[in-house]
Amino acid sequence: MENIGFIGLGVMGRSMAQNLLKAGYPLFVYNRTKEKAAPLLEQGAEWCTTPAETAAKADVVLTMVGYPHDVEEVYFRENGLLGAAKEGTLLIDMTTSTPTLAKKIYEAAKEKNLKALDAPVSGGDIGAQKGTLTIMVGGDEDVFESARPIFSVLGENIVLQGGPGAGQHTKMCNQIAIASNMIGVTESIVYAQKAGLDPEKVLQSISAGAAGSWSMSNLVPRMLAGDYSPGFFIKHFIKDMKIALDEAEKMGLDLPGLALSKKLYEELAQKGEENSGTQALIKYWAE
Repeated sequence: MENIGFIGLGVMGRSMAQNLLKAGYPLFVYNRTKEKAAPLLEQGAEWCTTPAETAAKADVVLTMVGYPHDVEEVYFRENGLLGAAKEGTLLIDMTTSTPTLAKKIYEAAKEKNLKALDAPVSGGDIGAQKGTLTIMVGGDEDVFESARPIFSVLGENIVLQGGPGAGQHTKMCNQIAIASNMIGVTESIVYAQKAGLDPEKVLQSISAGAAGSWSMSNLVPRMLAGDYSPGFFIKHFIKDMKIALDEAEKMGLDLPGLALSKKLYEELAQKGEENSGTQALIKYWAE
């Protein structure tokens, strides 16, 4: 089996790396905070001190970091992936980043006889833990097919969307749909509470009908339990919405629903909720 390097062991990355390790892949990991790697190291993963060391030891390197500037640093800095990976190495960025950066990585990799895919995911911490993520891929078809066994460990709905950057564009479609949906889902629960209804009974009724959604089934129970722990950080959702709005502006699109969602989440972040999960949107109405 290929040696796999994994960079970025946050809420999502740690579970994804865990699943690869369980599947038997030799795993080489790097994270800015080594403590987050401890459970993986105890199970046989090998620690690397830099992205460059990770690339030198791996046949395939997966990155799952926070922001586009983190991706840029990991790939392009002096001791980054592009400068250290051996010829033929496959680099897969699973961070939600910009289509422009995905294309830049693809072209830079091609010049060095490396292969690259952009493959952002959806499904939150639950999907990462269960290995049921949706994976949206951009890149060359033959490279995608070579990576399919690895993707199959991490997710179930795996689709090649097109050439370089297509995975990131598809993830923007995903985030746009979620953004407005989260407003509707949260407003419905607030309405139920104000009307004196039992929101859990309301959820039982409406989640099974036309109003049902992943957010309603998975995040509303957390809201009702007062659990605002992050399956997906508000600060990262704001980052995604900014990317989508920037891309929409380039295409001459006006997306008022997305703009409103971004505004509401930014107000929550300013009140100290940036590290809460996206279900904390309900706090906007609580105040």
